[in-house]
Amino acid sequence: MPKVEIHPTWFDNATVFCDGKPLCTVGSTKKEVQVDIWLGNHPFYNTTSDIIDSEGRVERFMKKYGLNSRN
Repeated sequence: MPKVEIHPTWFDNATVFCDGKPLCTVGSTKKEVQVDIWLGNHPFYNTTSDIIDSEGRVERFMKKYGLNSRN
């Protein structure tokens, strides 16, 4: 038999907030969940920014392992 009264209280409709605005409801052990980043304001998922290789990581990797990037 499982032990009684060891699990936290489960809230089926916990509200998720970002910047003070409610986003959605989820199941959680907290009544309210605060998030800093979500799909709507993350630069990767919206069109406000481009993914660029500003530090030359790809070129550095290719040079380090002697690979030709044109293959």
